[in-house]
Amino acid sequence: MGKKIDQIQPEIKDFIEKQKLFFVGTAMSTGIVNVSPKGMDSFRVLGPNRVMWLNVTGSGNETATHLQENNRMTIMFCAFEGKPLILRLYGTAKTYHPRDAEWAEYINLFPKYTGARQIFDVEVETVQTSCGMAVPFMDYRHEREELNHWADKQGQEGINNYWQNKNTVSFDGHPTGIFE
Repeated sequence: MGKKIDQIQPEIKDFIEKQKLFFVGTAMSTGIVNVSPKGMDSFRVLGPNRVMWLNVTGSGNETATHLQENNRMTIMFCAFEGKPLILRLYGTAKTYHPRDAEWAEYINLFPKYTGARQIFDVEVETVQTSCGMAVPFMDYRHEREELNHWADKQGQEGINNYWQNKNTVSFDGHPTGIFE
């Protein structure tokens, strides 16, 4: 059934690259555990133990907040078509903001999104697979474009204002680090 391995093998990389949806889990030592669904063309496998994903503007900013105290991250993929599989990547993550030198180095790995907010660089320590036989079949139709249309309409100044008003404090009241 399931197994644990210490790196992303080629067949795992192929599986990841076909997925349209993944989930990210983070937590501080106290407060909520956050699990966020992520989509769009926002995930990259850079090596057998390194992945990156681009985070876009949203209603909360929990992942970035949590990583300031506790850099552990779990990323989960589920097969909604084909052979059943649940895949988890366990590791530690760093956050890059548009102000960071690493941002300029890595942002071109992703499509241009007006609402791009952070890049998360994850060192994968453990890869775990499990059966996924209870995950339902689901058909992918297309991406939702509402968030991108909204961000484009705001422009970068409007996005920065949104960050200032909505993304500087987490749901638990902790600073998110979105601004220096």
